[in-house]
Amino acid sequence: MKLISELKVKLFADGAEKAGILEMYKKPFIQGFTTNPSLMRKAGIKNYKAFALDILKTIKNRPISFEVISDDFKEMYSQALEIASWAENVYVKIPVSDTKGKSTLNLIQLLKKAGVKQNITALMTLEQVRGVAESLAFGPSAYLSLFAGRIADTGRDPMIMMKKAVAALSPYPNLALIWASPRELLNIFQADEVGCHIITVTHDILKKLSLVGKDLNQYSLDTVNMLYNDALKAGFTLDPTQVSTKEEEFE
Repeated sequence: MKLISELKVKLFADGAEKAGILEMYKKPFIQGFTTNPSLMRKAGIKNYKAFALDILKTIKNRPISFEVISDDFKEMYSQALEIASWAENVYVKIPVSDTKGKSTLNLIQLLKKAGVKQNITALMTLEQVRGVAESLAFGPSAYLSLFAGRIADTGRDPMIMMKKAVAALSPYPNLALIWASPRELLNIFQADEVGCHIITVTHDILKKLSLVGKDLNQYSLDTVNMLYNDALKAGFTLDPTQVSTKEEEFE
C-alpha cells in the first residue's frame, strides 16, 4: 500500500468554510483548492466576491477554482472574466451545459481565446470529456472535473471511465483530469492507480488521512471500544433473564 507521499495524483481540498480552507492550506500535501455554489450555500456564504477575495489574500501560490453563477451564456462570459481578474492562480468553473442541457462548448472556446484558465465541471460522460478536451486544447492551463463519485452512485464502475478519460487527455499537455465528488478515502488511491492528475477531496475525507496504513487489528479494537463507550454514554441498560452458566465457559 502506498503512502500519501508516494502518490502521483495531486490532492485538492474541496470546501467553502474559511477556517477549513486555511487549515488545509497549512498542509503541504494539499496542492490546490476547489469550491462551488452548493458548498458556499451550505457554509452560509452571503457575499460571493467578498468571500473569494478574502480567501485569496492567503491562498496566492496554489490553484483555486470559483464558479460562475449565471445560466445565460453572455453573462457567464462576463462573470468568468470578472472571476479570472481576481488573481493569477484562479481557475473559473464553467458547467458543461446550462440548466436546459445546452452545451457550453462555444463559451469555453471563447474563454480560451480570452486567456481564461478554466475548470469545466459536472462532466459525466466520455463524450463530454472528449468534446471539452478538444475545445480547450493547446490553450491556457485547464481542468476537466469528471464526477466519478456521482457516476458510482448510479451503479457504474467509475474506474473504467476514468482510465479512458485519462487517455483522452493525453494528447493535450495543458489539460488535467480531476476525479471529482469522491465518496471515500479509497478513491484517492483509485485515482492514483488510473493515472488521474488531480482528485478534489472534501475536508471530512481528508481528515481520515491519518488512518492510511493503520493496523486493522488495532482498528478493530478501537471500534469495539467506541461502540462500548457510546452505549455507556447513552446510558443504555438491559435486564436480561438470568441464565445459569459457568463463568469459565466464557474464558
